[in-house]
Amino acid sequence: MVKSLFAALLLFLGSLSTQAYADDLTEFDYPLLLGDWYWFSNSDEGVNSEGSSYRAMNVKFKSSYRFVIRLLQVDGTVEEWGGKYNIDETTVTFFTKGQPEQQHSYMLSYNQFLLDGARFTKLAPENLPGNWRSSRISGQDVGDSVSELSISLRPDFLFSAKVFGSNGKNKEHKGIYFIEDDRIVLIYEDGQHDSQFLLGSDTLTLTNKQFGMEAIMRRE
Repeated sequence: MVKSLFAALLLFLGSLSTQAYADDLTEFDYPLLLGDWYWFSNSDEGVNSEGSSYRAMNVKFKSSYRFVIRLLQVDGTVEEWGGKYNIDETTVTFFTKGQPEQQHSYMLSYNQFLLDGARFTKLAPENLPGNWRSSRISGQDVGDSVSELSISLRPDFLFSAKVFGSNGKNKEHKGIYFIEDDRIVLIYEDGQHDSQFLLGSDTLTLTNKQFGMEAIMRRE
């Protein structure tokens, strides 16, 4: 399965185009697809295809319906190309200028992507997962009764968040999150929340310009 996937993808050649971005990530039809997906070989020899041995593959999907594929050879050489993609419930189709379209069957969960039998795992930015607690929170959608916010972002893209009130009560949300560039979307039972984020070594700043909200979080 993996060898046939490599052979098909290696038919692509071309260069990247300037990427556009969705104005509202919450409107994207397949939000769980967005992000960086990685496949790693189980052996140091990698997987041989078309005379080359590959150790890892990275597929990045954007909300602009563009993709980037990077292949890491055993000798450290990286092959990279990109183009546009289309997706429905069972099939993802890659389009690269000057090459035939390539269709691949897939299965998708919040952190696993099975592409023609090759299993990919979604990875978050290295310092993003962890437990965060607000040191300052303000904005139009934050009432005077809200005193604190805490959020736990797991490496497998599950999260839990608690809003603490000045009366000592709290409300908890649990769900799935996904990211694109500097944007993070939390999806939970009662809705979803789209914010920009700025990540430091031990700080996480969440901003929602629509509501004028800003929360400065400290790693616990």
